[in-house]
Amino acid sequence: MARVRGAMYSPAMTARLQAPRPTTARGSRIAAALLLGGLVALSLGVYGSLHDPTGRSLVTLVFSAGINLKVWLATAAIIFALFQVLSAARFYGRLGRGRGPTWLGRVHRASGTLAFFCTIPVAYHCLWALGFQASGEPRVLLHGLLGCLFFGALAAKVLLVRSRGLPGWALPLAGGTLFTALIGVWLTSAFWFFTNVEFPGF
Repeated sequence: MARVRGAMYSPAMTARLQAPRPTTARGSRIAAALLLGGLVALSLGVYGSLHDPTGRSLVTLVFSAGINLKVWLATAAIIFALFQVLSAARFYGRLGRGRGPTWLGRVHRASGTLAFFCTIPVAYHCLWALGFQASGEPRVLLHGLLGCLFFGALAAKVLLVRSRGLPGWALPLAGGTLFTALIGVWLTSAFWFFTNVEFPGF
C-alpha cells in the first residue's frame, strides 16, 4: 500500500493516479507538431531570403520550360488535394453513409503522397531560381508566405497523423490549413499565370 496525498491506495491504483494524464500527452503532441511546422516554415523563409536567386531552373523534367513545370505540377497537386478533402469528408461521414469502401483509405494516402511529390519540383524552382521576395508585388509576397505556410502545415500534419489519441478536431484543422495554403499558393501562381500570361503547353 502507498500513501498519496494522505490516502492509502493499492500499488495499481497509485500507478494510475501518478501516470501522466492523457490530455497532457495530447497537448504535448499538438505543441510538438506546431513547433515543427513553425520551424519548417521559418527555415524555408529564411533560406529563400538569404539565398541568391539564380533566375533559372535546373529541373524541367518532361516540360519545355521551368514555368510550364510549375503551373502544371501545381495544378496536379490541387487535383490530388481536392480528392484528399473529398475522401476525408467521406471518412468523417460528411459524404454519403459510412466510411466508404475499404480501398478508399489506401487511395487517400496515395493521393496525398502524389500531391506532395508534385509540390517538390515547384518549391525547388521557387526557392532556387526566385527566392523569397519580400518587396515588390503583393501577390509575390503572399505567394511566398503561403508556400512557407504550406510546407510548415504539411510537416505538422505528418506528425499528427502518426500520433494516437488526438482530439477529434486536430487532424481536420491541420488538413484544412494545409489545403487552404495550397489553394492560396495555386491562386497566386498557376491560376494567375493561366489568366494573366498564357495557357502553357508542355
